[in-house]
Amino acid sequence: MLYKALYGLHDLYSPLNVFRYITFRTALAVITGMLISLVIGPAIIRRLREISITQQIRDDGPQTHLRKSGTPTMGGIIIIISMLVTLLFWGDLSNRYMWIMIISMLGYGGIGLLDDYLKVIRKNPKGLRACYKFGAQIAIALMIGLVLYSNPNDPHKSELIVPFFKRWFFDIGWFYIPFSILVIVGSSNAVNLTDGIDGLAIGLVGIAALANMLLVYISGNAKFSQYLGVYFLPGTGELTVFCGALLGAALGFLWFNAYPADVFMGDVGSLSLGGSLGTLAVITKHEIVLAVVGGIFVIETFSVIAQVASFRLTGKRIFRMAPIHHHFELMGWPESKVIVRFWIVGIMLALLSLATLKLR
Repeated sequence: MLYKALYGLHDLYSPLNVFRYITFRTALAVITGMLISLVIGPAIIRRLREISITQQIRDDGPQTHLRKSGTPTMGGIIIIISMLVTLLFWGDLSNRYMWIMIISMLGYGGIGLLDDYLKVIRKNPKGLRACYKFGAQIAIALMIGLVLYSNPNDPHKSELIVPFFKRWFFDIGWFYIPFSILVIVGSSNAVNLTDGIDGLAIGLVGIAALANMLLVYISGNAKFSQYLGVYFLPGTGELTVFCGALLGAALGFLWFNAYPADVFMGDVGSLSLGGSLGTLAVITKHEIVLAVVGGIFVIETFSVIAQVASFRLTGKRIFRMAPIHHHFELMGWPESKVIVRFWIVGIMLALLSLATLKLR
């Protein structure tokens, strides 16, 4: 925690007092996360290519994707390292919520790493068996849900808050635990499904991180939360720094993942990022808002569900290919156009999620 060492010197040099402010440390986290990604990215990508950790492309999808065969994958390692170092510098590691977020990120990242290892190194196209993969995801989410539900200092621990309405909530009691599992596991896999074309998922994660940065800061600030009619959740304001680190690392990784991608994030990146967004929503009581700010992730997930259900029940497909971004590619949209248009929708949804604050 570099910031505490620097802040400890503020009596000798008064300008160092700025390190006590979450907003200042969040700005540093964005910059630091991005710079670390840009610095370590080339070396990691080069190493992944040297040891042949490269992506195998399906031949039943858009034919333009075939030229991507051999592109390094597992680049999510860049994001995780960047975030961990950034949080070590500017995050308050005595904050219990910060540790929950770190454990969630590393836990889901570990599942993704094992899945990538089996697919890429062991040449098992199915990767980690679904029962083990989902079982591990559920176990981590269950642990997080139990820790949050058992927190005696949180009077709102089992409440589901409805956005757009002031003080409209439902106390769902112990059902909060399975609900939190649904949110975290669902978010993790939604980002994983969206990570199918260059820069799409990481760009949307960056947009979600920016929106959550504002939401988290407000809910963790007594004055702002009271003014906007948002529940004040003591201690959660520190997660603004986590969102800053996530945004910075996402921007840095996008430098390499932008079309045409030099590296793919792999499951180690998509599962960890999705799990982090879901855990963040559960901690800050923004579960429903997550479905708004991450609306593209929701659409991508339901496109897969609808496609599978339709084919099994009727033998017909709704989309040319699922997830839905591949459907638009097969309709003739260039990959870059799909990416930018989905980003535009993601930005509009993020703005809508922020509008819920004032509408309360």
